[in-house]
Amino acid sequence: MYELLFWRYQDGIYLNHHLVYEAIIEEQEVAGLEEIPVTVILNRINTLFSQWEKVDDNSWKNNKGKGAFQIKTTPQSIQIDCYGTEGKIMNQLVDALAEFNCPLYDPQVPERYDEMSE
Repeated sequence: MYELLFWRYQDGIYLNHHLVYEAIIEEQEVAGLEEIPVTVILNRINTLFSQWEKVDDNSWKNNKGKGAFQIKTTPQSIQIDCYGTEGKIMNQLVDALAEFNCPLYDPQVPERYDEMSE
């Protein structure tokens, strides 16, 4: 599994990314994060991956190739767990979230890919 996490800081707020990640994984609210349009984002992902089988409300499977992913949300974050998903597909997910000003935090590295990176 490869994790992708996305959130948006409030203006002028900049926190330790790994501590934010840990709080999100525990489904805790994080002071300093904005609420994001979760339903709109999920609709965008549905549109982008309309050719994939939607296994349930939060899971997609590629029936024409490798890969699957599952999405977990809080009002402040989107977590996408990728299973055997190719890099170009993960890039599509990253690009979709970038449309909503939610940069990627990659906990495997760990690094956040935004203009404020440490």
